[in-house]
Amino acid sequence: MAPQGKPTPSGKKGRKTTPRMKGGKGLLPSSGRPSFAGNLLSTILVFLILMSIYSLITGSNQEDKEIALSQVANDVKAGLVTGITVAGDTLTITYADGTEKESMKSPEAGLPETLAAYGVAPQEMSAVAITVTGETGWRFWLVTLLPIAIPILFLAVLFWFLARQVKGAGMQAFTFGQSKARMIDPSDQNQRVTFADVAGAKEAKEELLEIVDFLKNPKKFLDIGARIPKGILLMGAPGTGKTLLARAVAGEAGVPFFSISGSEFVEMFVGVGASRVRDLFQLAKRSAPAIIFVDEIDAVGRVRGTGTGGGNDEREQTLNQILVEMDGFEPTEKVIVMAATNRPDVLDPALLRPGRFDRRVTIDLPDRKDRVEILKTHARKKPLGADVNLEVIAERTPGFSGAELYSLMNEGAILAARETRKEITQYDLIRSIEKVMLGPERKSHLLSVREKRVTAYHEMGHALVGSILPYADPVHKVSIISRGRAAGYTLKLPFEDKKMQSKKQFLDDIAGTLGGYVAEEMVFDDITTGPHNDLSVATALARDMVSRYGMSDKLGPVAFANDRTGEVAYSQDVASKIDGEVARIIDEAKEKARDVLVKHRKALDMMSEKLVEVETLEREEFEKLLVLNGITPKTKDDELPS
Repeated sequence: MAPQGKPTPSGKKGRKTTPRMKGGKGLLPSSGRPSFAGNLLSTILVFLILMSIYSLITGSNQEDKEIALSQVANDVKAGLVTGITVAGDTLTITYADGTEKESMKSPEAGLPETLAAYGVAPQEMSAVAITVTGETGWRFWLVTLLPIAIPILFLAVLFWFLARQVKGAGMQAFTFGQSKARMIDPSDQNQRVTFADVAGAKEAKEELLEIVDFLKNPKKFLDIGARIPKGILLMGAPGTGKTLLARAVAGEAGVPFFSISGSEFVEMFVGVGASRVRDLFQLAKRSAPAIIFVDEIDAVGRVRGTGTGGGNDEREQTLNQILVEMDGFEPTEKVIVMAATNRPDVLDPALLRPGRFDRRVTIDLPDRKDRVEILKTHARKKPLGADVNLEVIAERTPGFSGAELYSLMNEGAILAARETRKEITQYDLIRSIEKVMLGPERKSHLLSVREKRVTAYHEMGHALVGSILPYADPVHKVSIISRGRAAGYTLKLPFEDKKMQSKKQFLDDIAGTLGGYVAEEMVFDDITTGPHNDLSVATALARDMVSRYGMSDKLGPVAFANDRTGEVAYSQDVASKIDGEVARIIDEAKEKARDVLVKHRKALDMMSEKLVEVETLEREEFEKLLVLNGITPKTKDDELPS
């Protein structure tokens, strides 16, 4: 059956939505390892830096110190030079004022012959102290070897980067079969979660306290001959807190927590998943006592025997390895395997037999009291206004999971921050309920006058039929403000959470769902695309009544739908009878809704016009209008038990 407390939306024409790209993070390499192009660019950059240093060394101050050989000859003639040092072809000239300059001579001739060619007399040359030295300093070797060393160094660095890339790829290949589990250390206070952080789920926490006690004090169990379950399977709807509870068990026991998803075992290559399973269990055994948590275990734990090759065979091998590892556990190893799934019906029977996942903990959607506790938990670090009443918020959120309640509180904080307020008010949380259910308000989606009237009559048709039929849920809000894909919505909520529903409740619910369709047909003598979602919901509910719940007088208490496999195991003749029964239920519900609206046509017109004027009617205002039209609103005492 559909979750309780969801609004009945009334959408306009279906529209296509264009998927939006995520943030720019997708442009980064997935492995985080530098790419080959990046390494090559780094190598070239290093080469250019070395060349620049070489140029600075060899060419520094050359323009300031080096002079022409003719200038040297003129200075010698003028008696300005006191000494000349010859180092190969390089001349270092020392002047009388103490300054030094450099020049170059021809390699074919000596210094006296070179200066004589410029007209320097032997007497003038004898006044100058000439010293000949070997070119053996560090600069000689640098200048001589650097042109050869730089290309060699460049090639060496390039090969080093290439070798590093190959080594990284090789190491990645060697570690391909290693486990990718993430470990939470018990001493890490920032990531530690305890049962105090988990609101609601009282029965589940009681079941898991035994696991905590065993991990802390295994001796008292072993001494009496008791064996703690090796595997605990957490089952529940998405968002009910399965992963959070598993982390809380590890936090309470103070043991390492190894977390991995079922999809991380399966790869394209056969045998990788089984290798990762072996590595994960060996790692946990070395850290025992420890907890292994496999999220979404149905990714590898589905019923075997349906695979035709390739990835399916790899999945089955991975499952086989999990079964073998769990059988190999000794009572003293103190390693607990926990897993979570919202599809326990598809798991392999060998995975659920005693000795493996022999303890199954079901986590239901929170009831009203649990929702209050969850809301209080998520409100710890949020400044709440004096008007906030979490009891009212819990009353208006039946069917909400823990994750949806967290989203509700977060959206309330975002709304308050957007309006630059320091506290979260009750109005913020009320708006957040509708935002989580249907999406944000579409303020730019303006309806024409006729569309507004059609939407108002449509929603008031839902509200009136639901308020008058005895087994339908009472109306809490009616609105024609667009949210998400709905042009308007009617919020119907039970006074108390329901664990089951009766046939009469289903029939009144279908009639209320068709109230908008009937109202449009009665008032405007036409039908729009608005009720398309209502028709889908009503038809699906009627088909479930016939094929799953045995609520058909003609076909009797027979379940024609297999919830586990989804297979259809009946003949064409039976299928035709099911279709006929579904059509009959829909037709009778439509006539029931029509009778209500015909009888209360005056109330329909008056309340619809009021809705066009104010756009939103809360429960108090709506019930006042019911009283004005001679209709008694429902109370908690009027709600019939399921």
